[in-house]
Amino acid sequence: MRNEFLIPNFSFLTFERKVTMDIIKPRTLSGFMELLPGKQAQFERMLSILRDTYSSYGFAALDTPVIEDAQILLAKGGGETEKQIYRFQKGDSDLALRFDLTVPLAKYVALHCNELAFPFRRYQISKVYRGERAQRGRFREFYQADIDIIGDGKLDILNEAEIPAIIYKVFRGFGLNRFQIRVNNRKILTGFYAMLDLAEKSGDIMRTVDKLDKIGPEKVKAILLDDCGLTDAQADEILRFIAIRGTNADVLAALEGYACRSELFDLGLEELKAVTQNLSAFGVPEENFAVDLTIARGLDYYTGTVYETTLLDHPEIGSVCSGGRYDNLAGYYIDRALPGVGISIGLTRLFYVLDEQGLLNPELPTAPCDALVLPMTADAAPSIAVAEALRSSGLKVQLYGEQKKFKQKMAYADKIGVPFAILMGEDEISAGKCAVKNMRTGEQVLLTPAEAADHIKAALSANNGPIILEK
Repeated sequence: MRNEFLIPNFSFLTFERKVTMDIIKPRTLSGFMELLPGKQAQFERMLSILRDTYSSYGFAALDTPVIEDAQILLAKGGGETEKQIYRFQKGDSDLALRFDLTVPLAKYVALHCNELAFPFRRYQISKVYRGERAQRGRFREFYQADIDIIGDGKLDILNEAEIPAIIYKVFRGFGLNRFQIRVNNRKILTGFYAMLDLAEKSGDIMRTVDKLDKIGPEKVKAILLDDCGLTDAQADEILRFIAIRGTNADVLAALEGYACRSELFDLGLEELKAVTQNLSAFGVPEENFAVDLTIARGLDYYTGTVYETTLLDHPEIGSVCSGGRYDNLAGYYIDRALPGVGISIGLTRLFYVLDEQGLLNPELPTAPCDALVLPMTADAAPSIAVAEALRSSGLKVQLYGEQKKFKQKMAYADKIGVPFAILMGEDEISAGKCAVKNMRTGEQVLLTPAEAADHIKAALSANNGPIILEK
């Protein structure tokens, strides 16, 4: 006999449960920048100029990890680095976000030195992170755009002139004329402090002097007296020394008066002379570079030439590009001399202040594409063919695929700021042509796809001005 399992008739009640969810207000953390598409397009234009210029001088692109072992990053940070670094634990690992691109580069070169050709020339444009107080124009996450040249054992002084010459080309490529690359040499400063019997305090003194533009000579003197333990006479002598001004020739001549009292000072002076002479040979006008004895740079790893770049009409912005020579950075990772020289642009900050000052060119196209193809018939095949033909010519083209009214399509074209709309109706398709509408002037012409490509390229070329407009 077969067992029967009888399933009684249960009446199932279905309960509808309304799930409510709290809406979290979207926000961006303080010190982090997000851009709308138009501004992002302007930012990408600056990135493109940087990549093209760096590449034209034979620098290879490089990227390094955002997260590193904290011990690696802090090996030779110096200054305020340890206070600003984003550091965290993951399991047993002590990790940190990179605070610049130079220390990770030193690690990279030490790790791969047997696989690289020297001098090793690289550029890197990446985000870095610093946990400093967020304020106007200062960011916790920001892009740096770096170039560095690393030598094996030695690195000729010519490289220390080529680096700022490349920065000159970059800033001219942006459309800037009134900027100044200020140059000094830390050997001169260290040698001078040794003349005053302050060699052991030279690092603290240089970090203090580097604040001169921000806090002024009176506060600098107070720090030299109170924090660095200098005498009144020593502080006054330092302030007189760094106040030497005039043409580059005038400053170098004044420095000759201190020669023959310190070998290190004399070496720094010879290097500074070579840099200024070679900068002229590279075609950098003297109005765009100046010897400035106040430049020291706050990080301890700089050992020779140092640079800072300022916009002459906007001194309140401060330095927008800085760097210098370092001889011992890779020594924390490898027992091999790998000297380097490099410079870095704080790109996020530069973009922010240029935008705030109204110096970004409003006429530059910022749309995601050069042309927007608008199908006006049920059959989209002809429109697809035109879009592909225009792309093949090198244009950036978007095909609008939504089934909406003509007015809504044109409103979309307006909102994204596209320079040209391509209208594909029955008349255009039957004629084997397309209607090309200039969205800025309202002019509309009937052209073949090949003619349309040439027409759009010519118009875009005419509007391809500098990213930055000086006032």
